[in-house]
Amino acid sequence: MLYLLAHFSEYFGPFRLFDYVTFRAAGAGFTAFLLVLLLGGRFARLLRRWNTRAAGRYADLFPPEWIDKEKERTPCMGGLLLIGAALVSACLWNVLAEPLSLVMILGTAAFMGIGFIDDFRKVFRKNRDGIPARLKLLLQTVVAGLLVGTFYQLESTCEFMPQFILPFSKDPLWTSNWSALISVLAIVSASNAVNLTDGKDGLATGCTIFSLLTYAAIGYLMGHRIFASYLNIPFIPGVSEVVVFMCAITGACIGFLWHNCQPASMFMGDTGSLALGGVVGMVAVLSRQELLLVLVGGVFVMESVSVMIQVASFKLTGKRVFLCTPIHHHFERLGWTESQIVIRFWILSGVFALMALASLKLR
Repeated sequence: MLYLLAHFSEYFGPFRLFDYVTFRAAGAGFTAFLLVLLLGGRFARLLRRWNTRAAGRYADLFPPEWIDKEKERTPCMGGLLLIGAALVSACLWNVLAEPLSLVMILGTAAFMGIGFIDDFRKVFRKNRDGIPARLKLLLQTVVAGLLVGTFYQLESTCEFMPQFILPFSKDPLWTSNWSALISVLAIVSASNAVNLTDGKDGLATGCTIFSLLTYAAIGYLMGHRIFASYLNIPFIPGVSEVVVFMCAITGACIGFLWHNCQPASMFMGDTGSLALGGVVGMVAVLSRQELLLVLVGGVFVMESVSVMIQVASFKLTGKRVFLCTPIHHHFERLGWTESQIVIRFWILSGVFALMALASLKLR
């Protein structure tokens, strides 16, 4: 909505700043950051009054002597504040007449809705499993399918959506509508991977920030005709609005990290983690860099693969490869402190992000 102020620049010159994507992106990030930072304390107290604790959060992971009783008392569903603030900021700073803005906002809200229902069943209905796993996966797949289908219909993106692009390659490996299946898989996988990573104070939030900033940079380059041509990446008109949206999500994550760092005053829960993963997956698909997501979200891949290896090994051999999964719990059992795990995984996320950005030039 604030972009409309640019129309009054002839009366007040500084209003022309609202025409610039970089200014609106910074404004969106700062607005979301302030909203979460200033409202976080009150929201955490409200969650405590609602007694929004996910019962048995750690019961299946550790024996009783390993369980941190303080964490068991920490409320979840903080994702309502995180994602809510980002969506409010996006509505203020994005050009809502641009279809990509609406797709990102509605898609994120849909994933947040799935996570909210899951958390609601855990917290208020005392159903420790929340939404049944198969139903949750089905809902995520339906939302991802609708998003990909929309991308195929939009005038600005329909030309590039059938392309399947390999990192380090100038030309698409193939151009086919079958690429849609990979796109849906990427969104659903990213959503669940961030959810699996959300097991330590600030871990998923910090790693997501690196992924979001990486794809925001890629989106900015794709929205600039000269840069896109130079780097041999698709030029998508209107994708700059996705950059504004990504900065809103990033700002909200930074603000949430203030309250989510150890010791956390609240957890984001599935309400936040499914939505954040969905955002990362959506922008990976939109930028036609699904495979690059393996590098951008390297930590998320580590967490997901560790679970798959553990499950496969136990079912086939009856033995476990890791002491506990996702893999951050394995390192905890080895004696790493929570701060060591979180900061070292953040470092890995930063390294993966730099490698992913470097790959754009190596084509």
